[in-house]
Amino acid sequence: MPIPDIKDHAIRVSLKAQSFTESVIREMTRLNLALHGPQKAVNFAQGFPDFDPDPRILDAAARALREGYNQYATTWGAPLLRQAIARKQSAAWGRSVDPETEITVSCGATEAMIAAMLAAVDPGDEVIVFEPFYENYGPDCVISGAVPRYVPLRPPDWAFDPDELRDAFNDRTRAIVVNTPHNPTGKVYSQAELNLIARLCQEHEAIAITDEIYERLVYSGRHISIATLPGMAERTITISGASKTYSVTGWRIGWLIAPPSLTAAIRKVHDFLTVGAAHPLQIAVAEALEFPPSFYVELLGDYQERRDAIVAGLQECGFTTSSPDGAYYVMAGIEAFGADDDVAFARRLIEEVAVATVPASSFYHDPSLGRGHIRFSFPKKLDTIERGLAALRTMRP
Repeated sequence: MPIPDIKDHAIRVSLKAQSFTESVIREMTRLNLALHGPQKAVNFAQGFPDFDPDPRILDAAARALREGYNQYATTWGAPLLRQAIARKQSAAWGRSVDPETEITVSCGATEAMIAAMLAAVDPGDEVIVFEPFYENYGPDCVISGAVPRYVPLRPPDWAFDPDELRDAFNDRTRAIVVNTPHNPTGKVYSQAELNLIARLCQEHEAIAITDEIYERLVYSGRHISIATLPGMAERTITISGASKTYSVTGWRIGWLIAPPSLTAAIRKVHDFLTVGAAHPLQIAVAEALEFPPSFYVELLGDYQERRDAIVAGLQECGFTTSSPDGAYYVMAGIEAFGADDDVAFARRLIEEVAVATVPASSFYHDPSLGRGHIRFSFPKKLDTIERGLAALRTMRP
């Protein structure tokens, strides 16, 4: 007997689900692959490496699988990983971080952000978000019931206006999201900027939720965790993870560091969101956190070479851009191409030269603010970068 077709009767979906779109970043990847296939398509859209991780972390994962780490870990993280994170962060911050009461392991930094919001923010509370912002932050506010208040970062240096930030804080402000180094612009927040944010958080009894996943990729200036500033340890949720530093974006191992009261709430939310991250991969990341300093020196040197190659190439092609101070993204102006619609231009790049990028409007609550830029990601082999640039050179303005 044949299975009947399922009729779509346009069943109602939630208002939350209707209020945001699918990921534009991943949509650009899919469109490029569908049109050109993996051999021709160049992916400057999605921020994952096209090269292998350090073999030591792969060997550690294989050993963990063989040695029996194949069932649930402790919900909030395998003890070995939490202890390794605590050692690393205690050394970086100059204070003791308790793996038992301050650290939660999550399924990537993406889950960490929504777990933080659901644990700390009530529906109707306001959350300040700098824009452009990593595209998850908007939907996270919607899902948690928060009311976002946007403060713009303006090119070319992607600075914010201190008065605009002060005006965004009020009696309903519960949290501010700070992403440093910043996706999509590569901005690294300065000491003065973080001092102002910290002062406003304390004046308004707000917390800081910081996304520091690119903490090891700083080319100019230095990375400062806002949790280390006076009065902020007790009101900061710090998010990071293994994906970017160890080139294992598919492993989905992230973590949150927060004071015990917030950690207890985060752990409850995390438990019912995902139960836990993959146990053997947690064990492998614990080993990676013990890599010698030479690993991080080489990592940064390799990424700086990639950054310099793509920035010089984009400028040669006619894009308006400058070298990012951190992370692995470049925001590029498209005005020289006579383009005033970033989405149409990004689709044109896919259709004509098989290069996927991300239209910058997807990083703004008001898409019109991003119409003049597209974002390139560069965690790619140098020959991949050159292949993409060679394709772009055929589109000289």
